[in-house]
Amino acid sequence: MREYLKFYIDGQWVDPVELKTLDVENPATEQVSGRIAAGSAADVDKAVKAARRAFAGWSQTTREERLDVLQAIFAEYSKRVGDLAEAVTEEMGAPPALSSGMQVGLGLNHLSIAIDVLKNFKFEEQHGATLLVKEPIGV
Repeated sequence: MREYLKFYIDGQWVDPVELKTLDVENPATEQVSGRIAAGSAADVDKAVKAARRAFAGWSQTTREERLDVLQAIFAEYSKRVGDLAEAVTEEMGAPPALSSGMQVGLGLNHLSIAIDVLKNFKFEEQHGATLLVKEPIGV
């Protein structure tokens, strides 16, 4: 049985402010296949504060640095397609063919599109006498 009882906040795995759990049931077997931590408003507040702190640095990254991050995520996702498909089958009760095809494939497709969009995104555009600059504004 899988257990995920921590949250990834501020670059590290942390315990919830107050541990409350939910069982994850495989709908195909009606068996409990995992247990997860249920976040609270306090956990969300911690995550938002961490995101605000990270924003200052992340908002100054270059297109290339952001592409590097997305491509690293894509590469790791690609390596773990089998694990992800197994998890989807267990969590959703989906047939393995659907999990390994459509379900996991959609995630890869979304990442691929994000990478392609970022490669060609116009952060500055001239519209007549106006220069339109698109820049990060916050969390």
